[in-house]
Amino acid sequence: MKQPLRKDLEPVAASFIVKELVEPHFDPNWHFHPHYQLFLVEKGTGTRFIGDSIKPFGPGDLVFLGPNLPHLWRSDQVYFDRQPGLTSDELTTRGIVVYFTEDFLGPDFFEKQEMAPLRQLLNQSRQGLEWMGPTRSQTATALKNLSKQPVGFQRVMSLLTLLNDLTRATDFRYLTSPGYTNTVKPAETDRMQLVHDYVLGHFPDDLSLDTVADLAGMTSPAFCRYFKARANKTFSEFVSEVRIGHACKLLMNGKLNITQISFESGFRTLSNFNRQFKDITGQTPSGYVKTYRRL
Repeated sequence: MKQPLRKDLEPVAASFIVKELVEPHFDPNWHFHPHYQLFLVEKGTGTRFIGDSIKPFGPGDLVFLGPNLPHLWRSDQVYFDRQPGLTSDELTTRGIVVYFTEDFLGPDFFEKQEMAPLRQLLNQSRQGLEWMGPTRSQTATALKNLSKQPVGFQRVMSLLTLLNDLTRATDFRYLTSPGYTNTVKPAETDRMQLVHDYVLGHFPDDLSLDTVADLAGMTSPAFCRYFKARANKTFSEFVSEVRIGHACKLLMNGKLNITQISFESGFRTLSNFNRQFKDITGQTPSGYVKTYRRL
């Protein structure tokens, strides 16, 4: 892999960065950076990796990340394969992202008494936040307006207003587990990226721990210890969450029945699929579909 795990953004004269992303697929590299990041997916589907959280994503996905929290929006394989019959427009991903640092308005701005709600939001974002319900659509509109504003005072006010609105929203949930910390070092990029890429490319198959450990250049026991220390979960738990994340996307798509989805996602028995699905999501597959349809 050529890109380092730690990602540094290009310096700009403005106090913060707003970007409209229109690409064949989202950045496929597992990375982190010292900026806060507010990201809205407008178009595209895939699997979202944030810290030790693995979830499917689609249009409307709204996430706020604190500094140095590893993340990756991995587009579905179709965005890389360019299958015949799909137009380039159908395969395009689109999103709006805002980057800013803790001191983008001065070193002590968020320490002022009036900024207490915003300071709390920033602290919460270090665990990763996502919003559901009406906050998604309201924030999407605000981000679209923000992306069209020229650099200036009004744009700064618009960002602060947006963040202030998020402090009052209650339809959010944390993404990473309470005890998660980023223990990955930039020098370990290649190893973790190889593991991610291999699992994402082979999760429907019978994955061999020995094969993955060999890719990482380690013995199986050493790899298990290494992976658990950096991902805050075992390798088998990681694989299960990737498979269940894929199953969630297929359930939302509604084209296959539950038995078909279990096999498409790499499970060899329906009972094992149902058990792991409930362990990871807290719901049965049918219950998950009902919840999704109510959103």
